[in-house]
Amino acid sequence: MVAHVSEARPEGDLQLSVIRGFGSGWPTLPLSLSEVEKYGSPRRGLSDEVNRWRKSNQPNLARGLRKILPARALKIPHFYGTLFLSVFRADGLVVDLGLASLRVVTTAGVRFICDDFNAGSTDVTNMKFHGIGTGAVAEAVGDTALGTEITTAYTTDNTRPTGTQASATVSTNATYTTVGTITVDASVAATEHGIFSQAATGGGTLLDRSVFSVVNLASGDSLQATYVLTINSGG
Repeated sequence: MVAHVSEARPEGDLQLSVIRGFGSGWPTLPLSLSEVEKYGSPRRGLSDEVNRWRKSNQPNLARGLRKILPARALKIPHFYGTLFLSVFRADGLVVDLGLASLRVVTTAGVRFICDDFNAGSTDVTNMKFHGIGTGAVAEAVGDTALGTEITTAYTTDNTRPTGTQASATVSTNATYTTVGTITVDASVAATEHGIFSQAATGGGTLLDRSVFSVVNLASGDSLQATYVLTINSGG
């Protein structure tokens, strides 16, 4: 009699997805006009979702660009914030929206920086906390907070995520970059972003505020914000 031997072997399927991590992949140096168009305007080959968002966001980009261009042309020292956005859906889908804003460094923010020069109680290395909100009023230098910042919709209630930090130099420009991933546990129609000096909501100094076309987030989704502060020398 011949014995029959059977074997049980484990089987499984492996599915992989690439998620752009905290380096974000967006440019961290000053953008040329062609790069502003590349990252901020609708383009062939992008998804309908991204192109619709970029088209609706054009007025928000224009607000900043019309102030930056004359300063560049006249070689006037200036500084401004650049904001890129990517959405990480809870199901693993990544939507790279692109350039959201070229906008406002606040009066409170520059005072904070100057106070740090004077060895005050402020510390510019704390400008790494990312907040989002639902306010839609355009940015202004006098802003000291977001229009309507979320609170309990952050995965850790009332706590802004901490961003990574890096700096770079090229020619007459220097940049500071912080990348933050903001995960929500409730539905949020995000329309604004800010960089703050503290994690707790309801306080801290606002360095920069950007308003953009609505980005709808569901519970478990994340909005990755890449903020680049550009400072130009000259005179």
